[in-house]
Amino acid sequence: MNEPSKQPHSAERHGAIDISDFVYAATGERVRRLTMPDGSHWFPAVDVCKRLGYTTPRKALLDHVPEDHRDSLETVTGSHCLSIPAGRSWRRDLQLIDLQGLILLVNACTKPACAPFKQWVAEVIETVQREGHYTLAEAEVQPAGPGAPIAYAMPEQVAEAIVRLEAHNLQLDEELANGQRASIALQKEMVAMQRDMLATQQATLAVQQAMVRALERIADRFDTLVLKRRTPPGPFTALPTTESVLADWRQRLSVTEDV
Repeated sequence: MNEPSKQPHSAERHGAIDISDFVYAATGERVRRLTMPDGSHWFPAVDVCKRLGYTTPRKALLDHVPEDHRDSLETVTGSHCLSIPAGRSWRRDLQLIDLQGLILLVNACTKPACAPFKQWVAEVIETVQREGHYTLAEAEVQPAGPGAPIAYAMPEQVAEAIVRLEAHNLQLDEELANGQRASIALQKEMVAMQRDMLATQQATLAVQQAMVRALERIADRFDTLVLKRRTPPGPFTALPTTESVLADWRQRLSVTEDV
């Protein structure tokens, strides 16, 4: 929940129920909020519709929220001479709804999480119809100090809704933490596998380098042998001719005239 407005609240105006808890019990989420100097609260319609499961905020506003309880961000802030909050999500044409508009959207919502809040709203209306008023019981412990606001006990349905939603959020947080732990463990396994692959690649590279060195030594020896075979054994002599071969035979053999 964000409260971009920095205007001080009137000291005489205090909510009987904390607005953050009230909205949380109604929507099940922490919703952005703008609090005006007069104490009125405005909420981005898109945030509320998203939390309540409305797929089309524009249609939800047209169907369930009268024009008196919705307006643009520029108009709402301009009526109190306030500047538009910084940030891309705070556009001038952003549709806002007041607290009554939020309650109307909650009452029209079909999410089971909204049931306790709607039950309490029905109880308030029934009590007002029967007794003419509805009063919250004062809390057992009151804030100390002069001028401190009176603290009221939170309605049972609202308190139960907040407790249940908080428990649900804690469960989601635990599931998220478990998922993150599993993801971290998986990442560690992947890192270990990558290290093993790197070690295997390094060993393969070492074997390949050894093979290259062995091949280089074999090639060097082969070149040496080839060079030795190509080297002539002695001084160069002329190639023999037919006459020289016959003369050599005559010296070695007894050759008759008829041969």
